[in-house]
Amino acid sequence: MPHHPNLDPEMAAALAADPPPPTLLDGLPYEELAALRAERAAAATAPPAEDVEVTDHHLPGPAPLRVRTYRPRAAGSRALPCLVWMHGGGMVLGSPEMDDARVSAYALGADCAVVSVDYRPAPEHPWPAPVEDCYRALRWAADEAEPLGLDPGRLAVGGISAGGGLAAATALLARDSGGPSPVFQFLLCPMLDDRNTTASSREFTEAVTWPRANNLYGWAALLGPLAGSEEVSPYAAPARAKDLSGLPPAYVDVGELEVFRDECARYALRLIEAGVSTEFHLWPGAFHGFDGVLPHLTLPRRAAREQVAVLRRALGATPPAAGAGRAGGTPP
Repeated sequence: MPHHPNLDPEMAAALAADPPPPTLLDGLPYEELAALRAERAAAATAPPAEDVEVTDHHLPGPAPLRVRTYRPRAAGSRALPCLVWMHGGGMVLGSPEMDDARVSAYALGADCAVVSVDYRPAPEHPWPAPVEDCYRALRWAADEAEPLGLDPGRLAVGGISAGGGLAAATALLARDSGGPSPVFQFLLCPMLDDRNTTASSREFTEAVTWPRANNLYGWAALLGPLAGSEEVSPYAAPARAKDLSGLPPAYVDVGELEVFRDECARYALRLIEAGVSTEFHLWPGAFHGFDGVLPHLTLPRRAAREQVAVLRRALGATPPAAGAGRAGGTPP
């Protein structure tokens, strides 16, 4: 287990006692990804909160697309703001189920609905398939707002890791295509830049959860030989966008000890320079996905509280009742 001198001491002790199983993608043949996905899907994950109603929908269209909706049971038929959410997994792994507990906490704590997108993974479905799926889900949420009990004027996009990059790309695509206009971008440690040339990208060849080699693998799976070239679209790698003006307000966070640190910091600054109201949070001593790996510790709990507060403020929700937002081991 890599032990960086800046690693949060409480998390370092927990990792030393019970290290998470590594996900090492470097050199993994693409044909073996399906087995790895199945293994991940079979692994135990925290269930959604009992106070949240969960429904799977299969969207009509030329390509199959499943979305999973989450809605606080106490909301009844009231029209709720909605977070259109994209899971992580480096563009090659993951599913909505892996975030059941996380997005349940958002739904309860921020008094909102969530639409989680089961986008098609690379390399079987290279760019632009994943972002097309995410944009399609955003349009579906807007078009079906009334039967779904959503407020179409309060739709946000968000995601973590690869999903954070897809959320940023979806916001760009919505701006440029005249589609539904999200009111907020909720970007948690987003995967934004295929070039992998920043200092942090080069530094973390060894990492707790997501080393440089994994990142290179994910981008290569998504983009093939285009990865790192000048031909990459900003709808694939949002850091490539020349113009960030006109995008919705944003929250960007990232850990100090991860490959995405510098690209996230630069993207947040560029949003601000473009006139986009942006909050940026660098979590000291934190590694990629720390709040999901060690949810009960002090710093992850603080991050979870912050995420709920950010969403509540952005979506115009009233403060939650005592205990709201506690779901599946991700306390507020």
